[in-house]
Amino acid sequence: MLESKVNGISFAYERRGKGRPLVLLHGYPLDHSTMETLVPMLVANFDLILPDLRGFGESQAVHPGFTMADYAADVAGLLDHLNIVKTFIAGHSMGGYVGLAFMRAYPERILGLGLISSQALLDAPERKAGRYQEAESILANGVKEVAEGMPGKLTANPDLQAWLKQLIQRQRPEGLAGALQAMAERPDSTELLAGFDHPIVLVHGMADALIPIERARSVKAAVPSANLTEIKDAGHMTMMEAPQKTADALMELLFSAT
Repeated sequence: MLESKVNGISFAYERRGKGRPLVLLHGYPLDHSTMETLVPMLVANFDLILPDLRGFGESQAVHPGFTMADYAADVAGLLDHLNIVKTFIAGHSMGGYVGLAFMRAYPERILGLGLISSQALLDAPERKAGRYQEAESILANGVKEVAEGMPGKLTANPDLQAWLKQLIQRQRPEGLAGALQAMAERPDSTELLAGFDHPIVLVHGMADALIPIERARSVKAAVPSANLTEIKDAGHMTMMEAPQKTADALMELLFSAT
């Protein structure tokens, strides 16, 4: 992987392809490798940037206490390092929250947004409290419980579950705990999306057990111009369960922007 210093953090990323920039942001509790399945289908049309968000993969772990705005600032810092002024962004799950935070902080730098198995709503109070409790447990006991319990929520595919378990086991407690706290404090972004005048692509599995398909449909209702692709039999990991359909949907960012 490539590496740069961003906001005082050692930041790891991959860069592939040619064309207009597209940042692919992974979800929780994962890293950039979950987005690799999309690369062969997008590499001919996009300059793809796949970072490990702070505390995940090969990027530096940071003590919890950061926010979605900090994640967005990391992405902006990486773009500065790469001399990229404007970009498309597509984020999976938590990566979608980071994309929304980037849109909020740097509206002049975003050409279009893809939300993969993500949502615009903020956490309900009980979900917010649950994230903080889980963060405390991870800091005290490590990532084992997450690695055991999360894969079955991410996908019904047993082979993919085994791969995801190994991936989660490699992550660091600080990264997971910090991400949980940052997600808990994120704002509602429905109005932000409704006022966005660039392409929006929504990709969602109809069998998603973590973020129901209704959340994507609610974004589509609020933003009628958004392109919604519903993938039958796919769960939360659409880019791995149905990579071609997910890539085809993301190509609409380019088509809609030209």
